[in-house]
Amino acid sequence: MNRRSLLLSFALLPALAASPALSQNSLLSLSEISRYFNSFQTAEGSFTQINPDDTLSTGRIMIQRPGRVRFEYDPPDPNLVLAAGGSVNIFDARSNQGPSVYPLNRTPLNLILAANVDLTRARMVVDHFLDGPTTVVVAQDPEHPEYGSIRLVFSAEPTELRQWIVTDDMGRETTVILGDLRLGVTLPPTLFSVDIEMQRRGVVSDR
Repeated sequence: MNRRSLLLSFALLPALAASPALSQNSLLSLSEISRYFNSFQTAEGSFTQINPDDTLSTGRIMIQRPGRVRFEYDPPDPNLVLAAGGSVNIFDARSNQGPSVYPLNRTPLNLILAANVDLTRARMVVDHFLDGPTTVVVAQDPEHPEYGSIRLVFSAEPTELRQWIVTDDMGRETTVILGDLRLGVTLPPTLFSVDIEMQRRGVVSDR
């Protein structure tokens, strides 16, 4: 077992130990998983990220559906990933020229940040199976599979998203292992303002 697989296994142990024994009939349906996402607009929790080069980062994630997510990395990592306004903004502390910007709809994460998540759409889910006691769903944009895919891992009773693996258009994998997500939290709108974040960091704006 490689380092990545070992970390994923250990990360899931607390959630699985707390869940009732799951049978082979416990595959979560796509309708149930869609219901789970559509049951909340905001969420906050901790995460561990395995980067494409197998380095590790930790931090906090804040989600405000539709279309907004903020990844704050723990010190000494001062970087930030902020999705808002239809774009993903990556703030690199080494640059004072503003964030690198990518269209959100060209990333697999867009699939779970939609206003209405519907994994039953034709050709969106390309794999759906049990992996031990967890349900795994692999999804992609049915119109643009070249944008990459997202592999979602869920525990059951209750349904909870435990981790995801994003494979980008270059085939690089980034894994995010979630701590317990608190749903329905109050998140200030300023958390998702690119302009405010640029002012806070004192970067030069060309917007």
